[in-house]
Amino acid sequence: MKVDANDLRTNETDDRGRIYLGTEYANKRVTVAIVEIEPDRPDEDELAAAYREASESAEALAEEWDEASDEAWNGLDG
Repeated sequence: MKVDANDLRTNETDDRGRIYLGTEYANKRVTVAIVEIEPDRPDEDELAAAYREASESAEALAEEWDEASDEAWNGLDG
């Protein structure tokens, strides 16, 4: 069986894993193939990478703020 890429559709399931196909398929035999499953939340590796990136950004921002704060306080003392 040959499948045209234009015939592929992406749908999301409900909380019970069901998909509404539409009334055009009523009373017809339908064959469905699952080509790919995407999780609805990031996996642990993605979360760890995002956490590391956020942590590094926060450290850099804290260093910049510390320098700017020191300059501001020194400006007030002078």
